[in-house]
Amino acid sequence: MAKESRKQNVSKEAGQCALPTDDAALKKLLTPEQYRVMRENGTEAPFLNSLWNNHKPGIYVDRSSGEPLFASIDKFDSGTGWPSFLKPLDKKNIVEKSDASHGMARVEVRSKQSNSHLGHVFSDGPQPTGLRYCINSAALEFIPVENLGKQGYGKYLPLFSGKAATPASESQIATFGAGCFWGVECAFRKIPGVLKTTVGYTGGHTKDPTYEQVCSHTTGHAEAVQIEFDPAQVSYEKLLAAFWSMHDPTTLNRQGPDIGDNYRSAIFYSTRGQEKAATALKEKLERSGQFKHPIVTEIVPAKEFYKAEDDHQQYFEKRGLKPQCHLPKD
Repeated sequence: MAKESRKQNVSKEAGQCALPTDDAALKKLLTPEQYRVMRENGTEAPFLNSLWNNHKPGIYVDRSSGEPLFASIDKFDSGTGWPSFLKPLDKKNIVEKSDASHGMARVEVRSKQSNSHLGHVFSDGPQPTGLRYCINSAALEFIPVENLGKQGYGKYLPLFSGKAATPASESQIATFGAGCFWGVECAFRKIPGVLKTTVGYTGGHTKDPTYEQVCSHTTGHAEAVQIEFDPAQVSYEKLLAAFWSMHDPTTLNRQGPDIGDNYRSAIFYSTRGQEKAATALKEKLERSGQFKHPIVTEIVPAKEFYKAEDDHQQYFEKRGLKPQCHLPKD
């Protein structure tokens, strides 16, 4: 409802629209959650919102007014569970003000035209800005790059004419098993060029297995992490190097206290190039004498990958925990 209503008001000059002026009309335009966030200064739950893990190219606009606010080229994974940006798309479209609510000194971010509450900005972000605009998904609508022109945001197309506009089809997939997938995923997510990670089950014979079934050692599946990466930023060989360094590839069906075939060390290759690279590096490591015992890592063709339950995705980040295992060695 909100999406359709806003589009009826947006003119060809993006962000210029006639907003409802009375509270009743706004409640019809927005869902209860959107109204709570945007008009009552609410905060949505982390990781349970629609845009925190969105990696597509495009821009983010005010859900009610259509004001252009942020761009995907400035979006980064902060590990907080909310959409995070290095900077606004156009500083003139936002207002920053002191916020002393909840016993904290913060800087609130609002959209200028609609006066909607968006979130807060913090000074703990990465360079080059050092800022983290922590924004609620409920306050945003995402406009993918292919729709910018027809929805009146054509002037932002040049932002995506270079590397930022690399289509998703040019990304590649790598799949690894290195023990408990919670720590493996957390380690891979820290590597620049990794676009998305998903924990799941693969290499076995049971269709659509559950976590409990996999842990019963009756499915043949390994706990694995499927990685979408940009080869222009990180090579498959670098991912392989990280894989070898974050676990012990010499223990059969075991990583530390975790015992069972679901914890086995495995590389599931999807192309002949990946198979060749994995085999070559394995042989190099075997010759190096780096490991005291033989490497038992499987290098096998990728089978169907079954996504694990939502509770297991980004397990440590959701709980604010720091993993003690699967830490890549220099």
